[in-house]
Amino acid sequence: MTRRFEFEKLGQDGKARLGVIHTPRGDIRTPAFMPVGTAATVKAMMPESVAATGADILLGNTYHLMLRPTAERIDRLGGLHKFMNWQKPILTDSGGFQVMSLAQLRKLTEEGVTFKSHIDGSRHTLTPERSMEIQRLLGSDIVMCFDECPALPADRDRIADSMRLSMRWAQRSRDAFGDRPGHALFGIQQGGLERDFREESAEALKGIGFDGYAVGGLAVGEGQEAMFDCLDYAPDMLPEDKPRYLMGVGKPDDIVGAVARGIDMMDCVLPTRSGRTGQVFTRNGVVNIKNARHADDPRPLDENCSCPACRNYSRAYLHHVFRAQEMISGMLLTWHNLQYYQDLMQGMRDAIAAGTFDDFQRDFHAQRAQGDIEPL
Repeated sequence: MTRRFEFEKLGQDGKARLGVIHTPRGDIRTPAFMPVGTAATVKAMMPESVAATGADILLGNTYHLMLRPTAERIDRLGGLHKFMNWQKPILTDSGGFQVMSLAQLRKLTEEGVTFKSHIDGSRHTLTPERSMEIQRLLGSDIVMCFDECPALPADRDRIADSMRLSMRWAQRSRDAFGDRPGHALFGIQQGGLERDFREESAEALKGIGFDGYAVGGLAVGEGQEAMFDCLDYAPDMLPEDKPRYLMGVGKPDDIVGAVARGIDMMDCVLPTRSGRTGQVFTRNGVVNIKNARHADDPRPLDENCSCPACRNYSRAYLHHVFRAQEMISGMLLTWHNLQYYQDLMQGMRDAIAAGTFDDFQRDFHAQRAQGDIEPL
């Protein structure tokens, strides 16, 4: 078993890349989708079930875990993998995005961010050094730099100041991370939708040197067209021989478009959150299980899906348990959505390997445009 963290590129079709990230805890096939395990759990799922969908890696949230149950407690109990019973790789975010979006009364300085917990109002400080310490205590395999991410739209001066602060924090994160064989540190490119700032950020990160590189600061309100315009050039600024991670994306068509533009890794709460609210992703687009049209429908959600919701239950049953607010509803619909996302990733990996990614994209969009199967 390899002891190193290493990215191996296996093929390419256009800009779409096929690869594998070797880690001591197992291989991550790319393009990869990472289910989000915010508080040391993928909501409504057992870890074994998440693995059964084909997930090679999960994402954990530094901000949530540092507040509850605390990184120190998780460390005392043997680390995050043991704590949550997930033995494959885990990536942890830095906490920066959640501080900006969730925390109350936050104060940003050169040193870091001081904020009040959204849970109990207790005061905390996150710095690049503290973020690295928390992620070390958690024992995550891929650690993210501490950064600041402004919501878009923002003016150029605000974006420039934020990006340059993040680059100074990236150097401090690198210094604090130190030498940890088998663990990786990813830098995060910032710069909003400004091409010159993206270039400046990429050059700064390459000068520091990281095991992988994320495209940050997208999917924060700018819309898909603007995001794709940025992804047409931003990933190309990052090293060819390292994984490229687009943070917080996204909808299925966002993911296909990102892979087409050279992205290797993604994460998003959408499949799990949607599963709990009755929104289901299928090859024919989004299905709303709440709708009355499903009440008498004995057919599966998707006859081509291998998940338990599709194998063992009818649309009528799934409609019923959702309307009755039964817990099994969130469990089955989340499993289905995660299975759909992992099947989508496998389909893209197969297409890149076969050199048919353009055909895959065309078929993907055409099938979604057809819409759901006709009501009975």
